[in-house]
Parts: sequence; C-alpha cells; structure tokens
Amino acid sequence: MRAVVVEEFSSPPRLRDIAAPTAPDDGVVIRVEATGVCRSDHHAWLGHDSTITLPHVPGHELVGWIDSVGPEVAKFSVGQRVTVPFVCGCGSCPWCLSGNAQVCPDQTQPGFTHDGSWAERVVIHSADANLVAVPEDLPAAALVGLGCRFATAFHGLRVRAELRAGERVAVFGCGGVGLSTIMIARAIGAQIIAIDVNDTALERAREHGADQVISAAGLDWQDLAAEVVARSAGGVAVTVDALGREDTIRAAIASLAPLGRHVQIGLLAGPPVFDMPRVIAFELSVLGSHGMAAADYPEMLDLVIQGRLRPQDLVTNVIGLEDAPEALRDLGENRQAGTTIIEL
Repeated sequence: MRAVVVEEFSSPPRLRDIAAPTAPDDGVVIRVEATGVCRSDHHAWLGHDSTITLPHVPGHELVGWIDSVGPEVAKFSVGQRVTVPFVCGCGSCPWCLSGNAQVCPDQTQPGFTHDGSWAERVVIHSADANLVAVPEDLPAAALVGLGCRFATAFHGLRVRAELRAGERVAVFGCGGVGLSTIMIARAIGAQIIAIDVNDTALERAREHGADQVISAAGLDWQDLAAEVVARSAGGVAVTVDALGREDTIRAAIASLAPLGRHVQIGLLAGPPVFDMPRVIAFELSVLGSHGMAAADYPEMLDLVIQGRLRPQDLVTNVIGLEDAPEALRDLGENRQAGTTIIEL
C-alpha cells in the first residue's frame, strides 16, 4: 500500500509502498477515505514525541471504511464508515469503563504509538471501545477534524468547562484549533471574543462566529488581558489557549472573571509560569483537554448532522497523498487560518 514514511526526524518524509497491515484480534483495519494535516503531526516529525519509533507513518485524524476486523470485535463489521478519536483507550481499565478513554494509561494513538493514517490503510486497536460510526452522506471534510481538533475543543468547552449558552468565552489563537473552538462555542450559543496577531485569522474568526476580535499585535500579555476584561465588562467566564504559549496562558488567566474556567488545548514545549495566587483568590479552574472519548461523540456528531456545526467550512486545502510530505514541511513555515486534508 502507499504511505508517507518518516525515516529520520526533521528530514523530508517519502511516499513509499509498504506492507498493508492486518487487523489485531480486538481491532480493525480501516481503508482511509480522508485524513487531516495537523500541527501535532509536525511536532511528531520533529521528534518531540517520545512514543514514536522510526520508520513511522504520521496521521491521526481520519474517516474511512472498515476493511477487515479481528475475531474479538463484536460491534462493528466490514464496510461500515467510521471515524475515531486520536486517543484510543484500552477499553477495559477504570478510566475507559467510566467513559474517559482520553486519559487511559494504556492508550494507543495512530500516528504516534503506531503507524497512522497517512496511508491507504490504518490499524485501530480496541475497536469496540473506540470506533464511531458516521453517516454515509456526510462529506469527508465534515468528519476528518472530529478525530482531533474538533473533539479536543468540544471536550474542553462542553465537558470540561461546561460552557453554557449566553456565557462569554475568549479564544486565544485562531488557527485550526482556535477556529474549531469558536465554531463549537457558537453552536453552544456563547458570546465569543477571538484573539490573534494575524488579521486574516481574525477575519476568519469573525466569519465563523466570533462576536468581537482583538489584535494582539504589539500588546504584552497584561495589556491584552486588560483589553479582554474591558470588552467583556469585567472578565469572561471561559478562556481557551489554542496556541500553547506562556504569555497567552498568562493573558487568559488574567482575563477571567471570578469563578472563571481556563481550558488549555495548545501544547507546550515546557511547563508555563502563571498567576496561581489569582487562581486561588478568585477560585478559578485550570482545565486540560486531551482529545475526547468515543463515548462523548454523539452530542458533537449530532450538531454536525443538524448542520449547526460545519467542520468542512474550515477546510481550505485538499491535497493527495503525494503532496503530504510537502504539506508536513510547510506546517513549520506558516500558520494557515484554516485546515488541510488529504483525500485518498
């Protein structure tokens, strides 16, 4: 089968023919219909993830058709169209059994712990616990992002922060994850302030539901927080850092009203320093979001089926598998206000 293979960290990957995988006893092989190009793939290519061994196939956002099933799979069959969270739980530990597979200690992740979806076929382990059946009439572009960025944003806003209609949320960073967060917040009925240094990203944020936008260009984190507080009449209920920067986290914490909730989605190179005394004094919550378990997908998928949430509107570039190596390299050169998907 054709696959994009990383043979050396930071060196150009290659499109190669490799052996097709076989289904594990508890898993399936999915024939990939489409897969995402995510910044996490770029971090993995640079060698930032210790779970990766070389040679390696990237890719963790996908939709496709079940091609073969292992003998222990009971809930799914060949021919079904499915997607999958990028964090796949073992299906049997206390965390998985409580519906929190995203923090499973024995999790697997396509594109990280084993070969991913930048290939014609990909293996998913513990299929009964991790696969999500999806309608056949939805476009692939509406489903690819549900594996990572939309799931992580939905879990952060709806499950962790319990964002409610009418509340104010400030989203720091309007790339793919930030725009996904804005679209979900709009579907929930929140009031949204979007923050970025890039004017094009802010324009897209407004197009996808932001009520107000703030350019952070030239502002330090204190001034940025003061602007958010002024725009929200005393601070917002929820903040989201979709960038993974210490200065944006500081600004986000400082932008919260008492009893506010901060959601951290952006990945960080190291532990950040922020105002913990303020967290204590105003009883703020600092919440992580690391994907979303398959058990929590129905509510998000219903929004997509109803047309209230349209992930396909974020797709700005559709490429073939042969173009994926260049797309991976390009992630380090620019930050698109939109997403790229690979169709096979």
